[in-house]
Amino acid sequence: MIACLALASCGTHKAKPPPALDPKDLPANIDRIANEVLAATGVPSASLAAVSDGKVIYVHAYGNARLSPVTPATPEMRYSIGSISKQLTSAAVLLLAQDGKLTLDDPVGKYVPNLTRGDAITIRQILSHTSGYPDYAPQDYMIPEWEKPVSADALLGRWARQALEFEPGTKWQYSNTNYVIAGMIVEKVAGVPLVDLLTERVFKPLGMASVLNTDRQKLGDRDAQGYFRRALGPLHAAPHEGPGWMYAAGELAMTAEDLAKWDAAVIRQAILLPESYRQLETEVVLANGAGTRYGLGVSVALAQGHRELRHGGEVSGFVASNIVWPDDKLAVAVLTNQDASGAADQIATQVRDALFRASSPASVASDQRVKQMLLDLADKKLDRGGLTANLGSYFTDEAIAEYADTLRPLGTLDAVEQTSSARRGGMTFRRYKAKYGETAMSISVYETDDGKLEQFLLSKPD
Repeated sequence: MIACLALASCGTHKAKPPPALDPKDLPANIDRIANEVLAATGVPSASLAAVSDGKVIYVHAYGNARLSPVTPATPEMRYSIGSISKQLTSAAVLLLAQDGKLTLDDPVGKYVPNLTRGDAITIRQILSHTSGYPDYAPQDYMIPEWEKPVSADALLGRWARQALEFEPGTKWQYSNTNYVIAGMIVEKVAGVPLVDLLTERVFKPLGMASVLNTDRQKLGDRDAQGYFRRALGPLHAAPHEGPGWMYAAGELAMTAEDLAKWDAAVIRQAILLPESYRQLETEVVLANGAGTRYGLGVSVALAQGHRELRHGGEVSGFVASNIVWPDDKLAVAVLTNQDASGAADQIATQVRDALFRASSPASVASDQRVKQMLLDLADKKLDRGGLTANLGSYFTDEAIAEYADTLRPLGTLDAVEQTSSARRGGMTFRRYKAKYGETAMSISVYETDDGKLEQFLLSKPD
């Protein structure tokens, strides 16, 4: 009875959220993000590396890399990176193009015989997923066939020597088949295995000593074990794909730090020529003029006004997320050991926001200014010295009273978190989330370059 009463009593008092961290304390912010996401998703572990100013600045691992026996994750453990491998295959093609041994506009049939429309489909189209070849591995779980060995030629016989999904260059459709073709082209032109070429011209120069070709060798006992769930059931050790299935499309495993070394090299343009990086990072446009948001093995987009190169990866037991912001000299690599899960992407996206906040001194001051304004408005107060004339006219006595009537019932302000920022109209636009216990409010702010607020709008989150 006492235990029940104690439990009931505990249930009436919600734990306060942890205090806000200094945005400049990147390790503490990253650690909190990773631990919270793992706790919320149930994914066993994550290994992470962050890049700032073009250098690897933080490496850490979280959770358990192996469950039997329980083995904590360490930064030295390797995880499969899945389809993030594709940008390395693209880099191999671009290195050969730099050597004058091929061009991106060569037809794939010049190097691999008997492919459907091989005389018309180009290397650029297979690297950008605009070829029309169907995907041989769209599933997010292990099908029985994948545990048996297969040759690259057998894969192409079933998926690249049949009818296309669409006319080349007219649509974008993700297809692992494209990269099997790319791998075969690299090996025919270079005369050596794809991973051997990458080892000599990419991995060794960058000091990426941990890289493993999991298409030929399984991860070891000192590496992370991959896991899967059925629905919301327990975790199970994931089987490994048979040789051939991940060839050129998802075969690489490494530490998060080594993947971040590749990211830093992309920022510095250390391996390829500038023109080759431009090809890698430029959005491919379809025949009708529509953009694909994809370059050659990487997604290309704008995130909060920043140019972003992004790709995820998934193979049996593992999911990874890798994001680079070349112009800001920032990057994050996140590797996790449960397939069909969203933890890697969630961690990477939240670390992105933390990196942007930490790299912008004005952002730190803005966070403090927004928090103070929320506290003041709840008390029907307003420091007009920090407002432009426009926002000053918006905050009439009636407006201040309506903001106070909105904020007071919410109770204690627990945290203010900036969720995005961008430039517009000669000002900085920032979006915030304010947390009051279980309730959240959204704030949109425009800030002038001299630190005054031009907009401060409060609403329910989208």
